[in-house]
Amino acid sequence: MQNQRVLVTGGAGFIGSNLANRLAENNDVIAVDDIYLGTPENLDSDVEFVEASVLDDDYPADVDVLFHLAALSSRNMHEENPQRGCRVNVEGFVNAVERARTEGCETVVYASTSSIYGSRTEPSPESMDVEAETAYEASKLARERYAEYYANHHGMNMAGLRFFSVYQGFGGNEAHKGEYANTVAQFADAIANGETPKLFGDGTQTRDFTHVSDVARACELAADHELTGVYNVGTEEAYSFNEMVAMINDALGTDIDPEYIECPFDDYVHDTMADYSKFRQATGWEPEIDFEEGVGLVCEPYLTEE
Repeated sequence: MQNQRVLVTGGAGFIGSNLANRLAENNDVIAVDDIYLGTPENLDSDVEFVEASVLDDDYPADVDVLFHLAALSSRNMHEENPQRGCRVNVEGFVNAVERARTEGCETVVYASTSSIYGSRTEPSPESMDVEAETAYEASKLARERYAEYYANHHGMNMAGLRFFSVYQGFGGNEAHKGEYANTVAQFADAIANGETPKLFGDGTQTRDFTHVSDVARACELAADHELTGVYNVGTEEAYSFNEMVAMINDALGTDIDPEYIECPFDDYVHDTMADYSKFRQATGWEPEIDFEEGVGLVCEPYLTEE
């Protein structure tokens, strides 16, 4: 993507800031964020930052492409206040898309979620039946239905990306998320500081861990190809939390065993894995960072600290 005027909502957050910084090399990028989960410190100097909520009506929307990543981005955040979660995740989505549409924008890429697949050890294709077990998942499915409306009624390019387990580490743009950061970031930080990581159950649960640089590249490709529909963004590989902790220990040169605790969630997803063939066929995208390399990147800042 080049020479485009771009809006990234949630643009000071973890994924949003990585995307905004990537796009700013060749485009005019505006990052809108209410700094509830983001921080402008994540952004490069050539990104224009606007502190605003996606529910507001006064942030810039005269853009060529909208990347809508703003959300209460976890089950726990949403369940704490379902009404606020609905306003931000659903009304905020409609508000951002509608404001951009009336300014002439025809291309939108937005964040959905892989959580709607439930627990699966086999790769999950977009064609399988999905359901909402949590309010967070319901809000993301609502986005997909509103995106259908904008595509069918207004002829817009509406690409929903179902992200799997996106990570970067506290040495990247994930530190501000704290307890809401990916488990890779949390466990690496604990082990690097001599603390014991706490794993639910027996640690055999698996995730399709996807590095944020691959996710940012996927977002850009979805816009470049003016896609419409929903697409998985993952690696089609899954690793257990026990394997992840072992990799972190290997990367850091440590030997800290995890502590196993009872899972506090009734609807906890035990296993995830993407089938990303649809997105690969549409864009040529392939993940470039495998998990072992990604864990090394997460751990590297701890090894270079003086």
